[in-house]
Amino acid sequence: MRQRTGFAAALALCATMTAQAATRSTAQEAIDRAPPAAWRDVPPEDLLVMTLGDGARVSIQLATLFAPVHVANIRALVRAGRFEGGAIVRVQDNYVVQWAVADGGATPAGFVAKPPAEYDVPAATGLFRPLGFRDAYAQRTGHVAGWPVGEDGSRRWLVHCYGMVGVGRDMPPDTGSGVELYAVIGHAPRHLDRNIALVGRVLEGVDRMAARPRGSEEMGFYKTPAERTVIRSARIASDLPEAERPSLQLLDSDSASFAAWADARANRRDSFFVRPAGAADVCNVMTPVRKRP
Repeated sequence: MRQRTGFAAALALCATMTAQAATRSTAQEAIDRAPPAAWRDVPPEDLLVMTLGDGARVSIQLATLFAPVHVANIRALVRAGRFEGGAIVRVQDNYVVQWAVADGGATPAGFVAKPPAEYDVPAATGLFRPLGFRDAYAQRTGHVAGWPVGEDGSRRWLVHCYGMVGVGRDMPPDTGSGVELYAVIGHAPRHLDRNIALVGRVLEGVDRMAARPRGSEEMGFYKTPAERTVIRSARIASDLPEAERPSLQLLDSDSASFAAWADARANRRDSFFVRPAGAADVCNVMTPVRKRP
């Protein structure tokens, strides 16, 4: 009986794979075929919109699910105007761009000076969609609500992919408060996973941040204030007039369209490829973003 059951399951799996193969597509085709229901709006309360001194606009989705205290601090700092007049103070090649609040200024109400170490969360947090490929830094990787995560069976954590945003901190036990933030602009520094609070990701404008001149001092810090890029404004999108809010959507990581897209990322069917890899690193499967049609 056990052998028959196993054989039947194998036949069913084979039939499923055959049906899937008939509809498999390139990554772009999977996105183009995604129905409207497969896309979800990014809530305005979860969007930090920064305008830099040269007019560049950067939109950052905040990861409330994974770092609620740090994210609350960031919202409080933004609403208190602490980032306005602040600046990009560090750009380290193939690593990070870092910015900070302006000096001085009052501490916002409700601000937590010493947040907990929000480096990971219980494995029960959110619906986990496994990627299914081996990883050097985690037992499993995948996505929770579109966020790239690692998992070890008991804990889950955001991972340091290109465009992810974290909180600058001093030596442990300091966890950073949100007055200094950084965005990854190089090869994914996954060794930082579970060592720093990741609080979001850049959804638009990361190219403008990555193109900044590199700092000449240690770790890419700028030598003089004149080299820094001033932050002209920083707002939570829900505080902006509706016409000025970024209208951004993410492909739902729990949808069939996302599954097709992730499969295409691992098995490139574009005419350029001779040998598809048959696998993908989680940082090569960052959730697609688009402007709302």
